[in-house]
Formats: sequence, C-alpha cells, structure tokens
Amino acid sequence: MIQRTAKMEEVAQAAVLKAGEVIREAIGNGAMFGVEHKGPSDYVTDVDRKSEALIIGMIREHFPDHHIMAEESAKIALQPGFTWIIDPLDGTTNFIHGFPFVAISVALYLDREPLLGFVLDPLRGELFSARRGGGAYLNGKRIHISDVSKLEYALIATGFPFRSKAVLDPYLATFKSIFEKVSGIRRAGAAALDLAYVAAGRVDGFWEVGLAPWDVAAGGLLIMEAGGYVDDFWGRGDYLGTGHIVAGNPAVHPFLKEEMRTFLASALEPVVKSGRVDSHGIK
Repeated sequence: MIQRTAKMEEVAQAAVLKAGEVIREAIGNGAMFGVEHKGPSDYVTDVDRKSEALIIGMIREHFPDHHIMAEESAKIALQPGFTWIIDPLDGTTNFIHGFPFVAISVALYLDREPLLGFVLDPLRGELFSARRGGGAYLNGKRIHISDVSKLEYALIATGFPFRSKAVLDPYLATFKSIFEKVSGIRRAGAAALDLAYVAAGRVDGFWEVGLAPWDVAAGGLLIMEAGGYVDDFWGRGDYLGTGHIVAGNPAVHPFLKEEMRTFLASALEPVVKSGRVDSHGIK
C-alpha cells in the first residue's frame, strides 16, 4: 500500500504541475480562452476544461479503476475505494480578470477519508502537499499552522457568499463581529489557496459558506496535517458535504466556530436538513 500511495503521489504531483503550466500561460491573455456563464457569479473557461481534462487523463492512464469527482465533468458523490476530487482552476473569476490569486486543487480520498492533498499556486510556483499521517509541505519543506494565540493579532481569511445570497445578512453580522476582534480580514477569492495559507501559517483562520467538495478536499487535509483544525459550522466534521467550513489554529478555530454557531449555523440549518448538500447540488 505504501508503494502504491507513493505512485499516486507521483502521478498527482505531475498532473497538477502540468496543468499549472496551462493556467500560467493563459492568465492575463483573454484571447487565449473563452468564458461561459454557468450561473450568478459563476463562470467556466476553456482553461478550466483543459486543465481538468489533462489531470483526469493522467489519473485515468495510471489508475483506471479509481472514481473521479471533478468540477466541470464528474459531479458524483464520494465512492467506496479511491475517489479523486479535482478543482482544475479555483478562482476562475480572478483568472478571467488577470487577478493573480488562483489555484489547482487535487485530493485523493480512500473509503471517504482523505489520503492525499495537493494545492498548487501556478503563478508563484508554490506546491502545497500532504499525505494522511505524513505532515504538510510547501515545495518539499515541512509547514505548520501559526502560533498566534491572541485574537487581536490574528489575520483571518474568508470568502463572500456569492452563491448563497440568502444568508448575506447573517454573513455580514458574522463578518462585523469577527472584524471587531481580530487584526484583519482578507478575501482573495480562491478557497483552496486560502486553506493552504492557513496550513502554512500565513493566515490564522478561515471561514466560508457554500463551497463545493473540490474547493476544500485538499486544503482540509493540509490544515490537519499542519497541526490545525477544520470543521463545519455545527461541529460534525462534514465540511466536505455541507460546504460550510471553518478552519484555524488551536486558538483561532474555537473562536471562529463559536462565531459561526452564533450567527450562521441556525440560518443554514434548514438548507442542510433539506438534503441539499452544497451549493452545486452534489449529494
């Protein structure tokens, strides 16, 4: 199993880096890609599809019996055995505008538990990686969550609920409450990279509403392997299913969870109980 896992790591890393070349060559040059409007504030480009096809093709070549969940072409649920979860271009709106904060996220789950996680920033050449029980790394160097223990020194990342505007008011109440207690809040627009930054200690915590599994699958493992905590808003550990995620270091995470419980958990509970697992309708 160890040897097979090493092969999976090798293939995943090669696929992510190759897809990163596609994104790096195209960003800032709108003549190289077309844009399709999928829904409110939701877009896909030719580059998303090319990156996804490349990653899936390399995985299929080596592991044809594995399941694949991918943003643009394979919106299935987690399956028994091996399931790859792929976001070929996180931060598509950023990419369209040439805003340099985008990522590729690839995770491998075994029997519905995370085994491997990769988040690549193709523009900065930063590859975040983790194996369950093996730690988290940035370009091969071990990383850890921050040691910030006082909220007034904490820098928090978030994402706006642009696909969940019905919860905008409780989200803004959450934002205000957190903003008044911490050093600062950042919103850069690529959740996978935000989570990688928590793992690397660049920010001390993160929360967002209504994400898809491919946004959080790799980043969640990175944070856990870097010594941090990641959960949903109800403490059930189902952030992959609900899409409502809160993460941070040992001091910041419980604070953020309490803020979610106070302002957002009750507002989102009816959506979760309805069986609508996330904003993309994946069950």
